[in-house]
Amino acid sequence: HIPRVHVCIGVNRNATNSSHKAKVSGLSNRMAEPGNPSGVAVEEEDHTECIGEIGDHQTIASQLMKNPGVLAALQDKLCASSPSYIQSLPKEVKRRIKALKKLQNEVINAEAQFYKEVNTLELKYIPLYSQLFEKRKDILIGKKEPTDEECEWPSDDEDDKEKDEVVKLAGELKEKATVEGVKEAGGDSANQPEVRGVPKFWLTIFKSVGMLADMVQEHDEPILAHLQDIQVVVHDKEHVGFTLEFYFEPNEFFTDTVLTKRYEMRYEPDPQDPFSYEGPEIIKCVGCTINWNKGKNVTVKQIKKKQKHKGRGLTRTVTKQVQADSFFNFFNPPTVQDGSESEMDEESEALLGADFEIGHFIRERIIPRAVLFFTGEAMDSEEYDEEDNEEAEDDEYEDDNDPDGNPEIQAKPTECKQQ
Repeated sequence: HIPRVHVCIGVNRNATNSSHKAKVSGLSNRMAEPGNPSGVAVEEEDHTECIGEIGDHQTIASQLMKNPGVLAALQDKLCASSPSYIQSLPKEVKRRIKALKKLQNEVINAEAQFYKEVNTLELKYIPLYSQLFEKRKDILIGKKEPTDEECEWPSDDEDDKEKDEVVKLAGELKEKATVEGVKEAGGDSANQPEVRGVPKFWLTIFKSVGMLADMVQEHDEPILAHLQDIQVVVHDKEHVGFTLEFYFEPNEFFTDTVLTKRYEMRYEPDPQDPFSYEGPEIIKCVGCTINWNKGKNVTVKQIKKKQKHKGRGLTRTVTKQVQADSFFNFFNPPTVQDGSESEMDEESEALLGADFEIGHFIRERIIPRAVLFFTGEAMDSEEYDEEDNEEAEDDEYEDDNDPDGNPEIQAKPTECKQQ
């Protein structure tokens, strides 16, 4: 089975995959109080007889509750949507339910058409996005120095002016000390390396975002320091989907300048299971071959194993190459053959599902809001969202346990499906 990651195109980029859920709060069981409509005092012997009758009823009830047939009948009554309940409906009602299901299928097809048109609208704005992202790239790699006007941006921190003055003063003192030190050493300040662009921009982001930080190993960092840009190319013709392109400056680790990861998507409902449709979904991904320089492949490692000869008792050391943890395994995902009916093992299925999540997150969150992840502002926003969700869950438990609560059904805000 290929894991499904449902996506939302151009509706809400800030949200992640979530199904529609309903939260039921404040339900309480209300039992009628036994009354005495006659208003006449009950005699002693009648009271005793009543207690005896209650005891008999409790005994009978206890015996009935031990009967599996009775329990099954009660379960069917409690759960009207159970298969046995549906099967028990009259023939004419079942016929109407079929008509309702056919209507539901038409609703799903209309929803699929909606997502296709939203995607078409998004494609219209790709040229504008591309121009802006190209300007961002030029600043990041130091190809372009922004003007004073381009740097004018208000800050949320009221103390920024004070901090700027302190930083400026500290910088002047440091520069003065550096110049004096260089003079004493007989050196020339012109030989000091110039900082271009924003060094380690993407590496900083990867190390700051939880799901990406888990992938980045220490030996990956020197390589990712050469990452200059990440772009997304959308495919709307054959093999609908998108490709993530990672651009690297020339480096000592591999000869490639661009590494790619392609994701294929499906907008139509699955004919075999149309009612499971929740929007477009990623169904496949394809990586690329990395042309590593000799001795620089961080996705493999050499291990030494001792082998003992059974007959002679001699031992020898064998060197074996095994896969190593690395971010660059991202470009070598588990493969699924087209039209293959064989089931994937649980580990491969989990890896592929996580891969789809990461690809969607990079496209919808990292690329459009890169600078906010670099500064940590996007992370702060997500942390607040998580806290709000946790509080909502706590409220749900509190409401469910409240004996005085009123029956109330609340619709939980629907988060966007993942792309």
